[in-house]
Amino acid sequence: MSEEIIYSASWLINPDAPPIAGGALLVRKGIIVDTGPLAALRRAYSAPVLEFPDCVILPGFVNAHTHLELTHFPSWRLRSSIDYAPRRFVDWIMQLIKIARSLTPGEYPPSVKEGVRMCLESGTTAIGEIVTNPEMAEYYYKSPLAGRLYFELLGQEPGHFMGRLAAATAAARQGGEQALSAGLSPHSPYTIAQQHLPVIRDAALSHALPLAVHLSESSSEVDFIFDGSGTLASDFYPFVGWERFLGQSARCSSTELLDRNGLLTPRTLAVHCVHVSAADAHIIKKRGSHIALCPRSNELLDVGRAPVALFKKLDIPLAIGTDSLASNNSLSMWDELRFALKAFPDDLSEKDVFRMGTICGAAALGISSICGSLEVGKRADFQVVSARSASNSGVEERVVRDGKIEEVFVGGVRYAGSA
Repeated sequence: MSEEIIYSASWLINPDAPPIAGGALLVRKGIIVDTGPLAALRRAYSAPVLEFPDCVILPGFVNAHTHLELTHFPSWRLRSSIDYAPRRFVDWIMQLIKIARSLTPGEYPPSVKEGVRMCLESGTTAIGEIVTNPEMAEYYYKSPLAGRLYFELLGQEPGHFMGRLAAATAAARQGGEQALSAGLSPHSPYTIAQQHLPVIRDAALSHALPLAVHLSESSSEVDFIFDGSGTLASDFYPFVGWERFLGQSARCSSTELLDRNGLLTPRTLAVHCVHVSAADAHIIKKRGSHIALCPRSNELLDVGRAPVALFKKLDIPLAIGTDSLASNNSLSMWDELRFALKAFPDDLSEKDVFRMGTICGAAALGISSICGSLEVGKRADFQVVSARSASNSGVEERVVRDGKIEEVFVGGVRYAGSA
């Protein structure tokens, strides 16, 4: 194939830009060199043209919150002898841990690889991935995905926690010039001792690493952080052997606790945020942090719905993610965006969710310089979507609601698994 190639479709759509009828991209060595109407690019360049009639070219999606190592969870659950019938959020966590304890290390790489395939085939070209075991990083680096790997931190006992922190920061330094950058993921305020929070802050600052944290996903977290009550204290802590660490209630919200310890910054991605108050939202806004919504996961785990109207009123930057197949039924961002429209019909429009799944997701992960939109200098990560019914008006809305993915290109290379 030529070193340069022009990709053209009936429409080229980008977040925050008018759709271009007969739009095209000039790609050289996997990077976007020029964009515009096909006629203009033909006049300026002698590169061959690959045309997609009755289709739309749009950016690859940015899935801001994933756990691809859990992609095989549905089959692990079916083969296990564990009675999987969680009634509450804490029940779900405990069942997840039980099933994870039955696995061998060799079962995770195939699960990650399958997750990568599912992402790419559904048009996702960048992820914000939570990595539990730093040794798994190599399997992500071998993939064509861009994004960020957030190495997970949790624990109460100082020795155990410091060991995980050392392993996580070491893995973060080994990423080099990969399309996947590194970060840290303090799992949640209820799985990390309060004394470790400033240690995480200092480590993130010294290594220039952004953070992703599960924040106020359930009401059980709200109760536990405030006064040490609820099912996290009565059921979860004894289950994982943490009884001796009870009695350290913060008497505040999870958001306040993180803020007191300097963990909310413009480089922090707060995930879920279902049970945040108006005061919490103002703190998140003041600190310039981003929020990743996971509406289908929240619905399936029955933890409630995030106060999206409040977030939009405060102009808090919103991204969106699928979470894992332990709490969702697909890794498709198309499914997630369409569900979000149904879940928040008064608060989110097609343009809103399109931005959340592209440019806002890239900003949340700190990777806007390489992806999230089809602009000169960025990776040529894009989707070709059929849009036969797209008229001159409302092309973005029609594509978001009804478009069908046809092709996926990553770094200008057609993904072999796409249709």
